[in-house]
Amino acid sequence: MRFCYAHRRFTLFPQSEDSWNLSVENYTDDFLSKVKSTGFDSIEFGYEVFNKVDDKNKLKEFVKKLESHGLVVGAIRSGGSLTDAQNGPANIKKLNQSIRYAEWTNAEIVNGALSSPPRNPGHPPGSLPGSQHGWPISQDSSKEATLWVFDKLSETFKESCDIAKDSDINLTVEVHQNSPVDNSWSALLIHEMVDRKNFGINPDLGNIMWNYDVPEEDFDESISKMASISKYWHCKNLFRIYHPENNRSVYIRTPLPDGDIDYRYAISAMADAKYKGYMAIEGSWGGDQWYHDEKSLSYAKSIWNEFE
Repeated sequence: MRFCYAHRRFTLFPQSEDSWNLSVENYTDDFLSKVKSTGFDSIEFGYEVFNKVDDKNKLKEFVKKLESHGLVVGAIRSGGSLTDAQNGPANIKKLNQSIRYAEWTNAEIVNGALSSPPRNPGHPPGSLPGSQHGWPISQDSSKEATLWVFDKLSETFKESCDIAKDSDINLTVEVHQNSPVDNSWSALLIHEMVDRKNFGINPDLGNIMWNYDVPEEDFDESISKMASISKYWHCKNLFRIYHPENNRSVYIRTPLPDGDIDYRYAISAMADAKYKGYMAIEGSWGGDQWYHDEKSLSYAKSIWNEFE
């Protein structure tokens, strides 16, 4: 199995940066050496990192820097709603630009969630039902989606997959809260409707878990259903704390072996489906990211070793 670092905290003294607003300059030799020594094979980069450069030759030089540390660009994170009238056109453009960056950097995957910023966030943000994960309702969920939404999504992904296929780039939709693809049945539906060899699913079980106050699916059943159509895999774990008096759950991020999702079972399901893509460790949000993320990676490797 190959492992991709989808870091969600970006700290290595003297840097402490926002993981969602990075540039290639942040990826110093010290940081890349630390990623490699921790045990990763590749890194997931946000679209914004490469868009700030937007130059083929400069990005190829950056790839050489990664390769000098034994790393590659594993995936490019695009994403955003493709059917939202306000944001959809820009996100479709971002998707196709990400394919171009993937071609320049030899990335295998362009991954994206289909979610939008909360339209009614409340004060403080996240205080209104549906504005954030953990509520009984979820903005733009598959429960509310019409077939038109899936028709539009499949049409867009067919066109983008056709652009990407000549460069051996796979497009994946991330199962994600506050989006029309937020569980196994909606993932199976969009996969069937797109019907392209270079299209697949990112079966992020953590996103299924924290979409609602009470998870709508059994994690073991959902990964078993999605394993055969998966081409990239975000992995994180969570503890759920349910507050019935508030109709809400809060979730605490944990390393992979410590939360409510059974990743031994999940890896077993993926191995049985002969999954060959990256296992992407979605890193810690707080504390010592290197300690937590190495713990997740070591645990994952120990289980995969039972199948390889």
